[in-house]
Amino acid sequence: MMRPQPDSDGQVPAVRADMLGPMSTEGGPRAGRARGRTRIGPSIGDVAREAGVSAQTVSRVSTGADNVRPDTRQRVLDAMEKLGYSPNHAARALRYGSFGAIGIIAHQLARTGESRTVEAVVEAARQKGYTTSLVDVRSPSSTDLDDAVKQLDHQSIDGLVIIRAETATPDSLALPRRLPVVVSDSRFVGHHPAVGADQRGGTQAAVEHLLGLGHRTVHHLAGPEASAPAEVRVQVWREALRDAGHEVPEPLRGDWTSRSGYELGVRVADDPAVTAVFAANDEMAAGLMRALYERGLRVPDDVSVVGFDGIPLAEYFWPPLTTVRQDFHRIGEELVALLARQLEGEVMTDHRTVVPTELVVRASTAPPRRRGA
Repeated sequence: MMRPQPDSDGQVPAVRADMLGPMSTEGGPRAGRARGRTRIGPSIGDVAREAGVSAQTVSRVSTGADNVRPDTRQRVLDAMEKLGYSPNHAARALRYGSFGAIGIIAHQLARTGESRTVEAVVEAARQKGYTTSLVDVRSPSSTDLDDAVKQLDHQSIDGLVIIRAETATPDSLALPRRLPVVVSDSRFVGHHPAVGADQRGGTQAAVEHLLGLGHRTVHHLAGPEASAPAEVRVQVWREALRDAGHEVPEPLRGDWTSRSGYELGVRVADDPAVTAVFAANDEMAAGLMRALYERGLRVPDDVSVVGFDGIPLAEYFWPPLTTVRQDFHRIGEELVALLARQLEGEVMTDHRTVVPTELVVRASTAPPRRRGA
């Protein structure tokens, strides 16, 4: 039997079947089956045999090691392509300089903003030829976000989109130095490029709309304190009332769900002083409106209601909901566009894109009148 000689990179190539003669159908490289198990797809050994090199050389090519001769590397890549072998997209990365994939980190995908932004990012990435890998972290802590980054980094990604960093800060969030990152959070400006909706402008428009109708003040169904967007809306709501010389009630805290809006709505219904409510999202507004209806109050005759987000369903509430519409589609497009510019070598640390919001006035708001009149 002929003894295999070291290849051009000093490794002994895999023994070929034709060196050994006939093989048993119970094993061997041509059997295609191990005992009791069917092999799915080509193995590293198949690539080694096709290229005439060792499995170690294939492994070094797959991981991007430098100590492989160019002609050997090309031979291995050709074998990978011929056999359809691509561990962690290594062949594409070595051939084209990228993995063709981006990572997405989100928190609480059940929330409207997160789910719709993720949907927009995935579609925008697809349009640019990228696949996406998504991790939905359990909590907004820096530790969970760091773990999510590590999980995605092991999946070979070219860049990272963080939909919401929440309580994490630029100092507490550990990100790989050379990994292009874009965040849907303006607090990271100066550290990473950021894209976000005009939370301030949208909230200001909602409060001014209700005050302009003649309401003495505007009560607020706020989101959770751990949410950065919720805190921006609370802050701007307070500022708008104070600047206009109106009383600032205590905000009522919900958790973004319709259930929390309903539970808080019971309290609103019991307070005859309330004539206008700005809800931090459309889902809490829906729960509020049901609670008011069940207690014999009419929207907007007794209480005017404004939501936030502009979900399609809001148009079909009864009455149709006045809301602040966020352009989630454009936010997703901008996030991917900024990431693509970084991948092309552009430095964008201080870049911030603010996507306008729009107040959509419908039938859930009207001038106030005395309850029961």
